[in-house]
Amino acid sequence: MEYNDMELMICIASRYLEDDSIVMVGTGAPCAAAVLAQKLYSPRLTIMFEAGGIGPLLSSMPISVGDSQSFYRAIAASSMSEVMETCQRGLVDYVFLGGAQIDQYGNINSTMIGGSYQTPKVRFPGSGGANDLGSLCWKTMMITPQDKRRFTEKIDFITTPGYINGPGAREKAGLPPGCGPYKVITNLCVIGFDEQSKRMKVESIHPGRTKEEIIENTGFELLWADDLVISEPPSKDELAVLRNEIDPYRYI
Repeated sequence: MEYNDMELMICIASRYLEDDSIVMVGTGAPCAAAVLAQKLYSPRLTIMFEAGGIGPLLSSMPISVGDSQSFYRAIAASSMSEVMETCQRGLVDYVFLGGAQIDQYGNINSTMIGGSYQTPKVRFPGSGGANDLGSLCWKTMMITPQDKRRFTEKIDFITTPGYINGPGAREKAGLPPGCGPYKVITNLCVIGFDEQSKRMKVESIHPGRTKEEIIENTGFELLWADDLVISEPPSKDELAVLRNEIDPYRYI
């Protein structure tokens, strides 16, 4: 069955969200992945939105974190401060983040490109809650296209800390131990992080892609898993639910 890159990334991401876990999502692909997981794999998955929706039962994908759907049959219609406090207490298992740049240690830039902070070449929206979420949630995931401009040796600004510059750096910076980047799901592969060096390690290659293509689209040296596999493509059930129920109007 035919599928596009976005559908592949969403379906793969949904499989990592196990039952009885809590995930913080924004709009777009992360939200679609969480709803797909809730519908097919993890019915007791608790989805949280930054605007305050906690544990809604979503029939389709909200178009924003404050959409009324994000509160539908929810455990609570709370506030941003309460949601952030839940992360601070160490109760949130997963968070999805995005950005303009990411480096080999999973540090993310969503602030600016080029020049200085005061006079950048390009100014982005900035952190929002991304720094707090990436600092306090247990496992950070990212869904993103892969190219050398985005996967770069040195990012222009650390909006959200990954493993900073290697083992122990998060702890030295005062961040909770045991938290950090978990998976980066791209249009080419699935990337995890090496336990010792905290550098990006390719775990699976998507169907039809090659190792050479991945290297060509990465601005730094990647590590490679010894048991490298081919990613499982979207199933008919996953695509049917994603297309017909979650995103029938093709927002993403």
